[in-house]
Amino acid sequence: MIPLYDKTCLECSCLITRRYSTSFSLGIRVFAKKYRAPIYAIYGFVRFADEIVDTFHNYPKAELLQRFREDTYKALEEGISLNPVLHAFQQTVHRYNIERELIDAFLHSMEMDLHYHTYGDHLYKEYIYGSAEVVGLMCLRVFCEGDQETYERLKAPARSLGAAFQKVNFLRDMGSDYQERGRVYFPGVDFTQFTESDKRQIEADIKKDFDDAYQGIVQLPEGVRLGVYLAYRYYTKLLQKIKRAPAQTVTAERIRVPNSRKIALLLGSALKHQLNLL
Repeated sequence: MIPLYDKTCLECSCLITRRYSTSFSLGIRVFAKKYRAPIYAIYGFVRFADEIVDTFHNYPKAELLQRFREDTYKALEEGISLNPVLHAFQQTVHRYNIERELIDAFLHSMEMDLHYHTYGDHLYKEYIYGSAEVVGLMCLRVFCEGDQETYERLKAPARSLGAAFQKVNFLRDMGSDYQERGRVYFPGVDFTQFTESDKRQIEADIKKDFDDAYQGIVQLPEGVRLGVYLAYRYYTKLLQKIKRAPAQTVTAERIRVPNSRKIALLLGSALKHQLNLL
């Protein structure tokens, strides 16, 4: 009955991804079938850890995160877990040889959210690496399927793409991060005095990350290239909308790309992929 349990656990991670992220769900759905389950497993893991520190306000977050950490390591050591998210994740870790260092760095960044509300340059880079860049590297391990040469070649672009996604999220969620959690991630930025100059500087930094990431996207295996490109297009479109909005609007409301526009991006991206125009 273990295969049934494995399948059920993976389906739980798939459901989590679809409930929490329309954009990533669309991207994963156009992956070749063999890549979908392990990426769902990675997303389910990182999503639940993030939920602990971001939304469980009436519960002991530090204790819950520590328990999640311990349960993660136990699942990795024993090769099984009664937590379906951790069971699916540990299978992916073992199958694709995802390094323990990446998992440690991710959980460390989640813990940082419990202790820091403002970030200097060093802490900001440390947080971005652990919360986003390592997730890109975990996914790259899956995409490369043991091809170490390809992995090493695409590591830097994968990190840049993860960083760009996270920084766009920081801009999009700037108001809620400050109002609900008291956080300001961008170094040297005063939320109450967020200026157009601050905004332009952050946007330029994100654009550089996207430019660096694109060089790696076009080199990805064909089975995942379209899906990753779709996520890239969604986030660059979101950045464009943020660029057009005044700084005051960015701090006051969450800017979104409507689902109808996401579908249009999917169709346009698919056409470019078919015509080899990426």
